[in-house]
Amino acid sequence: MALALLSLCIWVYLFSAHGRFWASSPQLTPAVPEEYPDLDVIVPARDEAQTIGAVIGSLLAQDYAGKFRVTLVDDNSSDDTVRLAGSSANLQILRLTAKPERWSGKLWALNQGVAATSAPMVLFADADIVHDPRHVSTLVAKMLNSGLGLVSEMVHLNCASFAERALVPAFIYFFQMLYPFAKVNDPRSKVAAAAGGTILIRREVLARIGGLEVINATLIDDVALAKAAKKIGRIFLGHSGLARSIRPYPAIADIWRMITRTAYTQLHFSPALLCATLLGLTVVWWVPVWEAVFGSDISRAFGAAGCVLAAVSYQPTLIRYRRNPAWALALPLIALFYMAATLGSAINYWRGTGARWKSRSYEKGAD
Repeated sequence: MALALLSLCIWVYLFSAHGRFWASSPQLTPAVPEEYPDLDVIVPARDEAQTIGAVIGSLLAQDYAGKFRVTLVDDNSSDDTVRLAGSSANLQILRLTAKPERWSGKLWALNQGVAATSAPMVLFADADIVHDPRHVSTLVAKMLNSGLGLVSEMVHLNCASFAERALVPAFIYFFQMLYPFAKVNDPRSKVAAAAGGTILIRREVLARIGGLEVINATLIDDVALAKAAKKIGRIFLGHSGLARSIRPYPAIADIWRMITRTAYTQLHFSPALLCATLLGLTVVWWVPVWEAVFGSDISRAFGAAGCVLAAVSYQPTLIRYRRNPAWALALPLIALFYMAATLGSAINYWRGTGARWKSRSYEKGAD
């Protein structure tokens, strides 16, 4: 009974006092800024031939009334990324042939883009994100109207294949649980996070935190950047209705690789944190199910109540992704998949294989 009660208490806390993480909000609505500062859009790309044409085209089509330029930083691509990006007076292409040992590939590309530009506003945009024409104006309006140093959005992720429909909404849900957006946006809270697909940052903020050099080797670079930025000012993280990822994850194995790439990094490569995390997730997700099915009397009631709170908390995310509410019943199994992937990430690290992304390996010990 003690475990059942503990699990229920955790769910009561998560549902009522954890920044309303489950609400799947806020979302920026289209807006126009009162002024239009010069802006540089920096897109790091490595072997992105599949998506780059649509991405660059959507950025060049922005209705932003100020001066802006798109800089594509090609990180030694082996495909037709540069050619398919096209050409425009508002498009600058930088070609990299190598990166320093101590830098992650994406951050080195972003750093070179920052060095080659000068506008007071900088938008970091991933090479798989397409943008509504109103998107940049909306981001700038939010930054200026709210006096923010950094604005980031969780863009709408691809959700077409069975693997995506089953696992992607949960990825968003778990991210919100880990970094409640309300706490990220509260200057009194130490919680900080960003979503790397879209990050608008003031150049002066970048300079004050020491530039991207201060996070040069991190694989979870968006969260690291947000933490650095929040130390000197306010930041914002929300959901986007004006940008979406077109990167497909057709199979469960593709999502597995996405998670295992950085999951153990999130735990600072600590076996103790790994064990605590897996134990905690077991209490959160599987104790309620076990007690609801096999418990007796009050334990069964505690377990059932925990299951109900979990299912209800998942509904706003399912609605955002237009999924059947019944998917909430599969949440414990989905959580088990993410737990297994986290363990798999640790096993990769212990075996010395480290993370691998875009044909580039980050060996054991690299963050």
